[in-house]
Amino acid sequence: MPFLSLNDKKTMRGLKIENTPIIEGHRLFYNFIKPHEGLDGKTPSEVAGIEIEGNKWETLMKTSLSYKRYKEGC
Repeated sequence: MPFLSLNDKKTMRGLKIENTPIIEGHRLFYNFIKPHEGLDGKTPSEVAGIEIEGNKWETLMKTSLSYKRYKEGC
């Protein structure tokens, strides 16, 4: 194994703050857009019957906003 000098630095990345929209965005991606092996390569939204076409992020945001407005009106 090669010797690593003190000049060799590995970049460590992580969240600097806990309250960030990145966490919510990752949750949405994982729960709606990302294909899952356990679902035979389908996305959770496909299995749930939620159609997300075109720009998946835009469609998901518009759908969530219309649902939020619907719930506020009830």
